[in-house]
Formats: sequence, structure tokens, C-alpha cells
Amino acid sequence: MQIVKEALAGTYESSDLMVKIAPASELEIVIHSEVMPQFGEQISLVVRETLRAMGVHQGCVVVEDKGALDCVIRARLQSAVLRAAEEQVIDWSMME
Repeated sequence: MQIVKEALAGTYESSDLMVKIAPASELEIVIHSEVMPQFGEQISLVVRETLRAMGVHQGCVVVEDKGALDCVIRARLQSAVLRAAEEQVIDWSMME
């Protein structure tokens, strides 16, 4: 999927996260989290796997995590990517 515009998904509430995504010439991922020392590797893994599954190879992705579970990270990231890509037809099989 090609990122064509800026998009947001999520909140800054506890146990949630905010995902911001914007067009860029290469893939850049920035993660800020209150639980980075404990779960930073897992958060990064979930973000990268979700982007790979959705075919996102370019874009600037900023994740502001407030202790979200993996399923919430995936859902918020998928929402932001779909909004930023303005896809009319969605291949739901790629959503894990």
C-alpha cells in the first residue's frame, strides 16, 4: 500500500496508543512508549510485522504508546494505514 496522505488513529488514553502516518520516500518508524524498557522489542516487532503484512514500504510512522496490547497496536496501525492510503478495495486476508 502506498501512503498518500497524513492520517491518525487512536487516543492518548491509558492502554491505547496514537498512530500518526505520513508519506515519505522510505520507511521510518518512531516509537515512544511508557513501557519501552519492558516491551519495546515486542512493540517494534508488532509494528513492523503489521506494516509488512499490509505491504507498506514507505512512510513515516510515529507510535505514541500508552501501554496498549498487541491486538490494539495492530488495529490502530491498520486503521491509520488504510486512512493514509485511501484504498477503495481492501484485501481483508492481509489483516492478521
